[in-house]
Amino acid sequence: MLTVAQVYRLADAIEPRFRALVLLATFGSLRWGELTGLRRRDVDLTVGTVRVERQLIRVTGKGLVFTEPKSAAGKRTVVIPELIVKDLEEHVRYFAQDGDDGLIFAGPDDGPLWNSNFNRRFWGRALAAAGLPKIHFHDLRHTGNTLAANAGASIRELMDRMGHTSTRAAMIYQHGSHERQREVARQLDSLARRQLTKASGTQRARGE
Repeated sequence: MLTVAQVYRLADAIEPRFRALVLLATFGSLRWGELTGLRRRDVDLTVGTVRVERQLIRVTGKGLVFTEPKSAAGKRTVVIPELIVKDLEEHVRYFAQDGDDGLIFAGPDDGPLWNSNFNRRFWGRALAAAGLPKIHFHDLRHTGNTLAANAGASIRELMDRMGHTSTRAAMIYQHGSHERQREVARQLDSLARRQLTKASGTQRARGE
């Protein structure tokens, strides 16, 4: 998992064409195929939503093929934080294909984005430039899921956001959230003890 600061270092380091890809993968918790399958009509930046209705995957002997998500839960609408809306607006203006059916994320040749080409030409170079370890693109989704859990998302909300029908994966991220809650509790304990000590010292000084 990356920190938010590391995500933005990576977004700053990668080719400008892929800055929004990094941010939406993280803060939208979207899979690679879901991202590369997005059309202009699927993204409503006025209300800050992304609708996932299909994915673009590589099929042996057929190349890149548009298919429906693996499950009904995969078809979903994800609300994105306002923080990344401006980046997406600029991306659509300069890099998305034309027309309602135009791909949001296209390659340098304005065609569909291949994962293998992206990894070879851009991903590793951006990680090195940002001073980050060798992680997979999918780890951005893990980061986003963990951030959502730490922000207080319930298991049901995590399932909806991730496009899962099973609670298993969501509970893993909830576990991370519980760890964060324990840290918050420790900080609260420390704060309360300091204030009690201070109040006790004030009372003694007053002779109460």
